[in-house]
Amino acid sequence: MMENLQNWLAMPLFSVGSYSLETIEIISAMAYFIGAMIVYRLIVRASTAASKRSRANEKDLYIVHRVLKYVIYGIGILLALSSLGVSFDRLLIVAGALGVGIGFGLQSIVNNFVCGIIILFEKSLRVGDFVELPNGLLGEVREINIRSTLLRTVDNADILVPNSDFINNQVNNWTLNDDVRRFSIRFSVAYGSDIALVRKAVLKAAENVPLTLHRDNIMPDVMLTELASSGVDFILSVWVEGEWVKRPGLVKSHYLTAIYNSLREHGLEIPFPQVDVHMR
Repeated sequence: MMENLQNWLAMPLFSVGSYSLETIEIISAMAYFIGAMIVYRLIVRASTAASKRSRANEKDLYIVHRVLKYVIYGIGILLALSSLGVSFDRLLIVAGALGVGIGFGLQSIVNNFVCGIIILFEKSLRVGDFVELPNGLLGEVREINIRSTLLRTVDNADILVPNSDFINNQVNNWTLNDDVRRFSIRFSVAYGSDIALVRKAVLKAAENVPLTLHRDNIMPDVMLTELASSGVDFILSVWVEGEWVKRPGLVKSHYLTAIYNSLREHGLEIPFPQVDVHMR
């Protein structure tokens, strides 16, 4: 029985010149790769449990896990190739061939991979950050992968953005250093309205919205911006924090609703567009 098993393991599956691939070599290669996966998962579990006890930063832990994944999987692949009989000299030949391939068609993949490494170590973009792309797309960073970064938009759609876009383009990270952001809510009142009363009514509206922040140098304010053709334009400047920063549309809706109700309570008119038509 044992002899039959040894013969089966040593049985060559195919041969090319002086090279022959045996069953034991395929099993060894699979074992190395599966072993790398198991080692990575055990390290992730242990580090996650340790971070909960020490209250380590989850975003920094994500970077460590990503780097460990690349290193451990890379070692596993090298060991698997070695067990298949691929020598380092042959690997250098393969690397040279890949270099030619990179020169012709893989520049984008390598560029995105390098940009992903830069993003992880530079910490300019982290999981959980809320970003705005040059095309106006808003989304929360969910994953930073080898080729692309996964964003979840405010419409709950998942968008894959190449890593190079975050390096080569100007990206607005709303939550890079903190999760506090100012929102400017525009509104108008009719000509003839009492400016002091408008300010009082709108500040009261802001007080009635629970997400309004009140801190030193972070207070709601009302500013007159323009004497427009149809009315007097104002901006309500308010500060919010936390998960509300990632819901700009909902934040604007809350404040506009509060402003509308407060203006009505104080008898202040919201203007309609006015057009003068002269008949001859």
